[in-house]
Amino acid sequence: MKLFLPLFLFSFLAPGQTPSCVSAEWDISKTVSALSAQAKRLKPILDQLTPRDWVSKGAPAAYVTQWQGAQDELGYLVDSANALEKQPERLTVALDTYFRLQSLELRLNSLVDGVRNYQNPAVGDLLLGVLGENSANRDKLRQYITDLAQTKEQEFKIVDQEAQRCRTVLTRPAPPKPAPAAKKNTAAPKPELKPHD
Repeated sequence: MKLFLPLFLFSFLAPGQTPSCVSAEWDISKTVSALSAQAKRLKPILDQLTPRDWVSKGAPAAYVTQWQGAQDELGYLVDSANALEKQPERLTVALDTYFRLQSLELRLNSLVDGVRNYQNPAVGDLLLGVLGENSANRDKLRQYITDLAQTKEQEFKIVDQEAQRCRTVLTRPAPPKPAPAAKKNTAAPKPELKPHD
């Protein structure tokens, strides 16, 4: 059945319209696996950070919250990426993974200033370097999400058109029943009686 669905959907495309090309499941799973593995490399660097000590050096206490949030977001990203590896056709899971990655990047970028000013500039550079190594995977994931969304829109449009066609057929008034035909007398004609003179 899964084999025939793409052929079925392709047959409904307008002439000249081509289906969007979504990466194969194994291909995006490989990308997501690499993204997750690369993100996990951030954990030991985050563990080295001591934002509570920074506060004693005059840093804002917000760095502690950002650091804890970054650690939480890293865990959420890894969990979401694992879910996407198992269900790559789910647009909501792909979006969740992408948004988690973006959130982690934002948190880490704001945390880097604290690392450079209150701990060690080299650790800040390392954090940005490891974060930057995931940019190719992030771009592939973004493209996959775009392609998947386009495919889902096409599928929805086709299903909607078919539903409209079916609704039209079902709600169309039934044609009037033909009037019963008058019965023709198929019996042999009766002979006329002639009066006798």
